[in-house]
Amino acid sequence: MGIISALELTMSQNQPHYIFVHGAKLDAFPYPDSCPFKTSRAGEVYKTLDSMGLLTGRDKSVVIPQQATIEELSNYHTKPYLEALQRAGDGEFDMSMLAMNLNTPDCPVFHGMYEYATWAAGATLTGARQILEEKAKVAFNPSGGYHHAFSEFSGGFCYVNDVVLGCMELADAGKKVLFLDIDVHHCDGVQAAFYDRADVMTISMHQDGRTLFPGTGFVDEIGSGDGEGYCVNVPLPIGMYDKIYLKAFRAVVLPLIHKYAPDVIVLEAGADTLQGDPLAGFSLTNNVFVEIINNLLMFSKPILATGGGGYNVENTVRAWSLIWTALCDEQSDDMMAGMGGVMLETTEWANGQGLRDRVLIPSDQQKQLVDPVVENVIEQIKKQIFPIHGIS
Repeated sequence: MGIISALELTMSQNQPHYIFVHGAKLDAFPYPDSCPFKTSRAGEVYKTLDSMGLLTGRDKSVVIPQQATIEELSNYHTKPYLEALQRAGDGEFDMSMLAMNLNTPDCPVFHGMYEYATWAAGATLTGARQILEEKAKVAFNPSGGYHHAFSEFSGGFCYVNDVVLGCMELADAGKKVLFLDIDVHHCDGVQAAFYDRADVMTISMHQDGRTLFPGTGFVDEIGSGDGEGYCVNVPLPIGMYDKIYLKAFRAVVLPLIHKYAPDVIVLEAGADTLQGDPLAGFSLTNNVFVEIINNLLMFSKPILATGGGGYNVENTVRAWSLIWTALCDEQSDDMMAGMGGVMLETTEWANGQGLRDRVLIPSDQQKQLVDPVVENVIEQIKKQIFPIHGIS
């Protein structure tokens, strides 16, 4: 399979492509072994899709990203912070960097950390630009989704906020942007960046901040000034299962997208919502991702998608591989088989037995604990957010 540069990519105006953004540089800078965040996931997704013949044909292309420059990163991040990242990545560390949350358990300092961040951010920017140039209607960067980084400090394994930079790129070009985050953690960095803006609506479905990092993302965080009502948080309880999660998605997210009428949808598809993730408490299957993406595709808007969390590596690789097929609106019977993966205690999925998880049936006790909480969250959002947008 051939890999082509973003600058060399050519395509008919009548045949928008599905772009998988990845390159060797994104595999070259692992976090420390002790850190649960594994940059190797994106490369494993690439290998899986390539082995299954899912990266070529039907207007699909693999694009090597352009590395983000310090000037591009400075559109959001402060120069003192970026300079500190560079020095830390080169092995120079001083105590002032602790104030930027560097060299902490969730943001370790390691060789090449700045360079990796520039490639990961560059991949999201590459996808955004392909969409703006109408060369792609879908762009997927599995190495993106660093939604915890703030303008002048890091957080939650995130050093440079590629999502903010991608949304800014789109918004600065005059596009109305809908950012949907289905990672299990709240997108605190992204929320902060657009809290007083209406040209980027942020919607986050995440585990309740009272039970999970970063401890934010409550229903009453709705934006301020021009951004009031354009920041939407859907905090959900431990034990979330597919049916009730999708109910919240349909009740809250779909009406807001319809009303907001974005020009572009940006999706953070963290896989740490899946059952078996060691850092969170949801019990979803990857079938949820297909359902969500199928609904997003019905809006007929370009989609810029990123990865995010996901600390069971095998489950994450399967989920992101499935997400790519859903984004391309191309799912074979094999992928729909409901087979495979850790949930069936087998790794034979990679040999063609399917990317989908089997259906997980929640217990009665699980439903009794989860359902009333979710229903209450839905009602709170309808009372606080919907009237601002004239949704009855």
